[in-house]
Amino acid sequence: MTRILKSPAWRPLLAATALALALPGAPALAQQKFVTIGTGGVTGVYYAAGGAICRLMNKDRAKHGIRCSVESTGGSVYNINTIRAGELDFGVAQSDWQYHATKGTKVFEKDGAFGDLRAVFSIHPEPFTVAARKEANISKFEDFKGKRFNVGNPGSGTRASMDELLAALGMKISDFALASELKADEHGAALCDNKIDGFFYGVGHPSANIQDPTTTCGAKLVSLTGAGIDKLVAGAPYYAYAEIPGGLYASNPQTTKTYGVLATFVTSAKVPDAVVYEMVKAVFENFEDFKKLHPAFANLDPKNMIKDGLSAPLHPGAAKYYKEKGWM
Repeated sequence: MTRILKSPAWRPLLAATALALALPGAPALAQQKFVTIGTGGVTGVYYAAGGAICRLMNKDRAKHGIRCSVESTGGSVYNINTIRAGELDFGVAQSDWQYHATKGTKVFEKDGAFGDLRAVFSIHPEPFTVAARKEANISKFEDFKGKRFNVGNPGSGTRASMDELLAALGMKISDFALASELKADEHGAALCDNKIDGFFYGVGHPSANIQDPTTTCGAKLVSLTGAGIDKLVAGAPYYAYAEIPGGLYASNPQTTKTYGVLATFVTSAKVPDAVVYEMVKAVFENFEDFKKLHPAFANLDPKNMIKDGLSAPLHPGAAKYYKEKGWM
């Protein structure tokens, strides 16, 4: 993983601005600002989303003087905590962990509510996806008891959601013969190498991360349904039922019923309004290009993206652009 900037992105801005004022006639580029987006594993949609946003942002950096870079990280919870620490400017996070961060609940209980967390927009739906080794003969999630299962890496939204799923089903980590903590870009190969029998992953579809094991070793997708799931969805404003279409992946002609969240794009109240404004402008002024950058973005609608799955207050820089467009 590349190095994360250790100082907030607006400190270089202040220094650059002072330099520009000290040098009459200094070009606008002397005020170059640097922002960093935290994403997830390199094979996941978060990394693709961050890369797409940075690509559009950097296209006009000669005008706005902001240079965007993307970091591969541990995922949702890590991104929120690192934004809170001032070491990331933006991040992608599941809608459920955005909610819990604003409330100071679940994994954020120790540090309390993140009062400065700000929503920017939501992105793609993320159905929770369970894949099983075809030889494991899994028909429902409870069949993984006594099997080797990848519960996800600590700090990821997937791992935190896994813990909620287990609680809803009356299961524990100790019910697995092995509970591995592999990162998302490692679990597909581990499945095909017979090191694990299954994994759980929240991801937008289609995903290379799911395509690889279904194509390489015939991995089977497992539905997440039943009374425990119904109770989980009914009790949480950030969850919704979802389906993974049959035939989307090799060896899986059936529709897979599950539930999920939305991927959301978040920042801190401390990030300047002008920076956030330019970020959302870059995305929505080039929206057709953005939708083409990953298949999971194909059906996005801006009017839904500015409200669905957002629990934290909208950042004023984002709200300014949305009002200008007449969306708010």
